[in-house]
Amino acid sequence: MSNAWETVIGLEAHVQLRTASKIFSGAATAFGAAANTQASVVDLALPGVLPVLNAGVVDCALRFGIAVGAAIAPRSIFARKNYFYPDLPKGYQISQYEIPIVQGGTLSFPVAPRSGEPYRKIVRLTRAHLEEDAGKSLHEDYQGMSGIDLNRAGTPLLEIVSEPEMRSSAEAIAYARTLHALVVWLGVCDGNMQEGSFRCDANVSVRPAGAQAFGTRVEIKNLNSFRFLQQAIEHEIRRQIELIEDGGRVVQETRLYDPDRDLTRSMRSKEDAADYRYFPDPDLLPLEVAPAWIERIRAELPELPGAMRERLERDYALPAQDAEALTASRALAQYFERVAQEVADKKAAANWVMGEVCAALNAADIGVEQCPVPARELATLITRVSDGTINLKTAKELFALLWTHEATSVDAVIEARGLKQISDRATIERIVDEVLAANPAVVAEFRGGKEKAFQSLVGQAMKATRGKANPQQLNEILRRKLG
Repeated sequence: MSNAWETVIGLEAHVQLRTASKIFSGAATAFGAAANTQASVVDLALPGVLPVLNAGVVDCALRFGIAVGAAIAPRSIFARKNYFYPDLPKGYQISQYEIPIVQGGTLSFPVAPRSGEPYRKIVRLTRAHLEEDAGKSLHEDYQGMSGIDLNRAGTPLLEIVSEPEMRSSAEAIAYARTLHALVVWLGVCDGNMQEGSFRCDANVSVRPAGAQAFGTRVEIKNLNSFRFLQQAIEHEIRRQIELIEDGGRVVQETRLYDPDRDLTRSMRSKEDAADYRYFPDPDLLPLEVAPAWIERIRAELPELPGAMRERLERDYALPAQDAEALTASRALAQYFERVAQEVADKKAAANWVMGEVCAALNAADIGVEQCPVPARELATLITRVSDGTINLKTAKELFALLWTHEATSVDAVIEARGLKQISDRATIERIVDEVLAANPAVVAEFRGGKEKAFQSLVGQAMKATRGKANPQQLNEILRRKLG
């Protein structure tokens, strides 16, 4: 982006809350059911039916609000947001407008820009309010027609709105990833973006560098992957700058991102609040949250990511960067802790989890919850390296066996295959003497100043021991004998 322009970004995240039933009815929220099999008379808006608020939904909102340090409204109100759309049977959406349940709060997250040093950013939250989802219009399967599936109608959502304080796509993505990780950490959302459990709308504008007034913002709707979110923002930034520099004017509107063509296209003119004719829903009493309710939820909260990062740095003496990586998800943090509690070398535990484990998880495209290597066996593997039983090369080979279920016990495989490291100095000295005697030309090259010749001799010695020699001892003895 040109240095003459500054980007302003705010995000609205629609988080599907992890409850078994909908926000105002007892219908199920499970994903993948046949169309219209999870739509009750309330979701269908049949005459005479009344909504009843699901208390579990409120619990989820409170968990999030407390976690981000927000103010919890002791009394919040549900409103009717009026608009016509085929998959909205009532002709309005029940949402919160003037008085949301969660007000304010902050989110702190690391940013790793493409160029420049990583830094930490804090973004203020405007609000988080409860609302119901609409149904879904289906266009692909009906030639010349559209179908309506109302299974999603009434699904509970927490809409989390940030202040417009992000200044690049890197910051927006880092914010979205951190928010996603937090709601999953808290157990209020399953985080499945492919199923629509976490969706983002991005409000993007540009202004001359140094200007205080905001430019005209454009909203990009329903971005359900971090990659698409980044691409949509970057395209929209370019589009707006080019439009202004060519003498045009940005129009306030809602746009959709087309990932196949990598562009945004106009969907409709942007509505203001007045267009929705909000008014308090007469069928729902104000939601009153007593202090005791808040304190009960506070007591039930898990250790939060920030607190865990500080504890890992303090109690395990881990670098801040390691603690940040290990708390990227609650499941990963818990796996690491199970490993670390069994080993003396906490840094080695962190290295293995961030290295071999995460690499294997990424390659298999699975979460740590499905990791085939039990934490206890990984801890044993790390301990056997630390106590000199096996070397690092053998340990990595053993890890691969554990991953593919070719082995279930580290110690049993070490014993059965005779993998114990050779640490007897006399044995290693004898092998080094034999290697030096068999490779006089290589010895002469090393003494002539060729450092690569040393590695060749190390390789010969390791080959003679079938990779089982203690590498540190072997290197020290070989250098001493080469004098």
